[in-house]
Amino acid sequence: MTESARIESSVEPSHVGPVAGGHLRASDIDRDQVSTVLSTAFAEGRLTREEYDDRVEALLAAKTFDDLVGLTRDLVVLGAAPTATGPSYAVDPAGASDQIDQLVAVFSGTERKGRWRLRQQTQAYAVFGGIELDLRDATFESQVAVITGLRCFGGVEITVPEGVEVRNETMSIFGGTDIQDVGGPRPGAPVLVIKGLNLFGGISVRGPKKSAEQQAPAATHGSHGCGGRGRH
Repeated sequence: MTESARIESSVEPSHVGPVAGGHLRASDIDRDQVSTVLSTAFAEGRLTREEYDDRVEALLAAKTFDDLVGLTRDLVVLGAAPTATGPSYAVDPAGASDQIDQLVAVFSGTERKGRWRLRQQTQAYAVFGGIELDLRDATFESQVAVITGLRCFGGVEITVPEGVEVRNETMSIFGGTDIQDVGGPRPGAPVLVIKGLNLFGGISVRGPKKSAEQQAPAATHGSHGCGGRGRH
């Protein structure tokens, strides 16, 4: 029996391989996930070098989920199967407000965190002050959310959930926008568009995992100033 025939005749574990199947086109992220399973199986001795090479070759030629399923269906994951989890973000256009949400911090600071609703349009003005927006538990009211405004001798810090796409459309004069550790966007995830002007100030966007420096509490609201915002 050939390698491809042996793969097709085995039973697919429910927790291995792509979640969806059928005629849907496979993305680069899907191929990366399958590649990780194959590399792990080869390292653990569950695939020979020849089998591994054959499957990698088939992986590179795969176009749909059906093409990917057969590459991992006989590779039983040792230990407890990973628990299927839903997306780390929430989108609920029902009851969405058509009003612009405004946040203002002048010589002060303001924050939004926990469970709250991010409107389609948000204006954030930080003038000698700081605004902190934690979107990890927030509900997006629109598939595309826009945060604009002015950062003048102040700053805005945004934490986004995993999978959300971030687009930078800001303008900067002696300031900057710093986007780090947000990861790759997931299909169907909401899009966050950052706009507005950084004038001796800036805006910082981070992924869900904060560094030790970010987790340390700020001493004063002055930490939102432009001192750490000059990076592009």
